[in-house]
Amino acid sequence: MTDYQKALDKLFALHTFGVKLGLDNIKSFMNYLGNPQLKLKTIHIAGSNGKGSTAAFIASILQECKYKVGLYTSPHFVKFNERITINGIQISDEYVVDFIDKHKKFIDDYQLTFFEVTTAMAFQYFSDLNVDYAVIETGLGGRLDATNVLNPLACVITSISLEHTNVLGDKIELIAFEKGEIIKKGTNVFIGKLPSEAELVIEKKSKLTNSQLYKIEDYTQEKGDLVELYTEEVELIDWIIPLHGNYQKYNAALAGLTVTKTIQLDDHGVIERGIKNVIVNTGIQGRYEYFQRDPTILLDSAHNPEGIHAFVKEFSKEVNQYNKKVLLFGAMRDKAISDMLSMLIPVFDEILITKMNYERSADIQEITVIAENLGAKVNVCHNPVKCVGEFMNGDKKNCLVVLGSMYLLGEIKFGLTKGNT
Repeated sequence: MTDYQKALDKLFALHTFGVKLGLDNIKSFMNYLGNPQLKLKTIHIAGSNGKGSTAAFIASILQECKYKVGLYTSPHFVKFNERITINGIQISDEYVVDFIDKHKKFIDDYQLTFFEVTTAMAFQYFSDLNVDYAVIETGLGGRLDATNVLNPLACVITSISLEHTNVLGDKIELIAFEKGEIIKKGTNVFIGKLPSEAELVIEKKSKLTNSQLYKIEDYTQEKGDLVELYTEEVELIDWIIPLHGNYQKYNAALAGLTVTKTIQLDDHGVIERGIKNVIVNTGIQGRYEYFQRDPTILLDSAHNPEGIHAFVKEFSKEVNQYNKKVLLFGAMRDKAISDMLSMLIPVFDEILITKMNYERSADIQEITVIAENLGAKVNVCHNPVKCVGEFMNGDKKNCLVVLGSMYLLGEIKFGLTKGNT
């Protein structure tokens, strides 16, 4: 076993300590490390949907400005190192090994979680390599998320919908409060299209912290299929967005607005290139991603009702071109599975239910009962990698859609990459 694999085994074993919402441990660890996060110029991003895409767009635009840009996102798809990148280049295996070895005693003594250690590693790495800017995505919520030890230049809240209600609360206002707590004194705040009750919460927090609030709806216009961005600095009218879906146009516009106002960027060409080159610059995956054509295999990271609604709206544009439409679905047990399936069932000819190799995954039987209660007949897929592998060699006019969890996409990508079909 390599040193890198031993370090990963140690890191993933920290999942045993679960999700510990609270900042005491991460603050202690950051103090122990010398608070590298406070040496960084950061843009902190929260949201129910769109935060990963928006983070990638922001990082890509900054890269096109010739800055050295750190990007911290989660989860990964194939390899852990995807979570921590600088200008699209993943953290080295050697750095991961060295960080775990050097701080093993502190990690054990304080029973740090996987996400706490990974977050600290990202902050230390970005500081050690002297990035110009670091774009940081929250893990869960905001107020008690391990990333919330920053003093950011800007905070971005992409969207707010009911999610993780057992942790964040069962009302939009409560979830907005949790996410809004990433806003610090005197920070620029950027928000996507939020429910009115959520917007009021963020407005209140912005006033309390003497922060400048920018709403995407004040800077955009929809004209047919186009979303146009107008600021005092730039006008973006006809731009190329490689990620599919109308919602991605708003994510890209929000990123453009954020960078424009945060670093006073007035070059629309740079923003256009950053958006156009987001996949090349950041390696973003799993956003309405065509994994294969003929037959079509489509991977999407939608994992809550808002995300599923956006997916169905986009998929409806191409649904009639396929002879048969198959859904491979798996989800975490704390998700609104019934709400998601109720939107998906009418779209597909066949539904396969699976379970991920992850402790929070909903059981096949649990999802099956929910689907049957909605009037759907489903089939079981015990090995999602094998199911996708078999589909790849099937009828070229068919389409397989995989969604419900980013972890499911990651498991399939990893398995296919390793040839474990």
